[in-house]
Amino acid sequence: MKPFVAPVEDILFTLNHVAGASDLPDWDADFASEIAGHFASFAEGEIAPLDEPGDQQGCTLANGRVTMPSGFADLYKSYAEQGWPGLTIPEEFGGQGMGAMMLAITSEIFSGANHSLQMVTGLVPGAARTLLRFGTDEQKARYLPSLASGETLATMCLTEPGAGSDLSRVRCHATPDGDGWQINGEKIFISGGDQDMSDKILHLVLARTSDNGIKGLSLFLCPCTRADGSRNGVTVTRIEEKMGLHASPTCQLAFDGADAELIGTEGQGLMAMFTMMNHARADVALQGVAHAARAHDVASSYAAERQQGRGPDGQTVSLDGHADVRRMLDEIDAAALGARAIAHLAFVTMERGDNPDLVEFLTPLSKVCGTEAGIHGAELGIQVLGGYGYLREYRLEQTYRDARICAIYEGANGIHERMLATRLLGGAPAEAFATFLESENTPDAAAALQGWQAARQILLDQKDPTPFAHEFYLLTRDTLLAALWWRIKAAAQHHRQSERLARIAAVQITALAVRRDGFMALLSALSNTASEVPGLR
Repeated sequence: MKPFVAPVEDILFTLNHVAGASDLPDWDADFASEIAGHFASFAEGEIAPLDEPGDQQGCTLANGRVTMPSGFADLYKSYAEQGWPGLTIPEEFGGQGMGAMMLAITSEIFSGANHSLQMVTGLVPGAARTLLRFGTDEQKARYLPSLASGETLATMCLTEPGAGSDLSRVRCHATPDGDGWQINGEKIFISGGDQDMSDKILHLVLARTSDNGIKGLSLFLCPCTRADGSRNGVTVTRIEEKMGLHASPTCQLAFDGADAELIGTEGQGLMAMFTMMNHARADVALQGVAHAARAHDVASSYAAERQQGRGPDGQTVSLDGHADVRRMLDEIDAAALGARAIAHLAFVTMERGDNPDLVEFLTPLSKVCGTEAGIHGAELGIQVLGGYGYLREYRLEQTYRDARICAIYEGANGIHERMLATRLLGGAPAEAFATFLESENTPDAAAALQGWQAARQILLDQKDPTPFAHEFYLLTRDTLLAALWWRIKAAAQHHRQSERLARIAAVQITALAVRRDGFMALLSALSNTASEVPGLR
C-alpha cells in the first residue's frame, strides 16, 4: 500500500496560476502554501492512517447511539484542538475568518486522506454560512462558537423515504410549540446523523409548515440536546449498509416531538437550505478530484516500479513503459487536473463575489465533472494495476467504492446536467458563461464559443431539451476545459513538473477540439431525429 501524499503543489498551482486566486485582493499565496503544508502534514500523519482500518471496522449502532471506528474520536479531538473546524467562521465567533479558497485546499486534502471522516466533519462550514446569512444575532452567538471550537458538528436533514430529489413530497412537519417548534417525521441518508466524536450535534432540518408545495417548507435548527440538557426527540433507527464510506455513519433519523427553532423566514426553507447545499456541491466536486488524484498517485507509483514485459529495444521495462498504461495514467492525471481547475475557478469566482450568475452556472458543471473524474480515475487505476488493483492491498478498490457515491449525493449528476440544459440555459447564468469564454484569448476560443452557442441554440429551439442534456453537458465541459488547459500550458513553468503539465495540456487541447466537433455533430443529428420522432430518447 502506498501511503497518502497530499497533492499540495498541484492544488496551489491551479489556484495561483489557472483559477486566478492571485487576483483576489486578500489572497496571500505564501500564507495559503503554509496552511496547505500544515494540513497536509496532519492529513498524511494522522488522518490517512485511519482510513483503511476505519473502512474495515465501520460504525456500529447500539441503544440508539452510533460509535465511530477505533481512533476516530481521538483524531477528531486533535483536529478540533488545532482549530480546523473554525477555518472559515468569522473571528468574532471564535473562528479564523479565512475565505473559501483555504477551505478548497484543506477539503480536497482531507477527502483524499479519509473521505469518510471528511463527510462527518465537512458540513460545518455550510451550516455556519447558513447561520450567518439567515440566523438571528442571538442564534449566531449561540451556535457559531460551538461549531468553530469543534464542540458541535452539523448535519443536513433533507431526504425522506418518499422524497429524494422531489422536495415537494417532503412530509416531515413542524408545528408551533410556545416560542419554538416541534418536528415530527423521518429523514434518511443523513451523513453523521449521530457519532461519538463531538459533544453536540446540530441538525438543520427541512420540514413542512404548510401544504403549499415547496413554498410550505421551512428550515429549522434542531440540536441533539434540549435546553435542560436532556436528549432531544431525535433517534437513530438505522445505519445504512453502504458500498463505501463505511466509516461515515449514514443514518435514518426519527423526529418525535423534537424541539427546534426556525432559521430564516417561515416558508423560505428551500432558499436557506440551498445555501448549505451549494457549499456541499462545491465540496463534493473536490471529493471527486481528491479520489482521481489519489488513484493517479497509487497507479503511477506502482507502474513505475513493476517490471513487466519488454520495450521496442528488447530490454525489460517497467509497466509505465507500455503505451496503453501510459495512456491510462495520463488520462487519470488529466481528469484530476482538469476537474480541479473547473472547481477552483468556481471557488475563485464565488470568492470574488462580482459574478453570481457565473457561479450558478459553474457549480453544477464542476460537481458533475469532479465526481465523474473520481469514479473514472479510480476505475482506470484499478486497470493499471491489473489483478492487484482488484485486491484490497493497494486500496484502489476502496477509492472506487468511496468515490462512487459522489455522482449520486448532493443532487444526482443527471439532475445537474438537466439544470444546465433547462433552467440555466436561457438566462443570465448561460450568458455569464458565454462572456467568460469570450474573454479567453486562446487560438481556438472563438471557434469553441461559436460551437457552444450553436449547441445552446439547438437546445433552446427544443420544446423539451432534456433528452440532449447529457451531450450538452459534455460539450460545455470540454469547451471550458479547453480554455483552462490553455491556461495550464501557458503557466506550466511555475510547476516543478512543468514538462508533465505542458505535455498533458498539449494532448488535451487537441483531443478536446476533436471531441467538441463530435458532440456538435451528435447534437445536430439528435435534434433532427427528435423533430421526426416525438419522444425519442
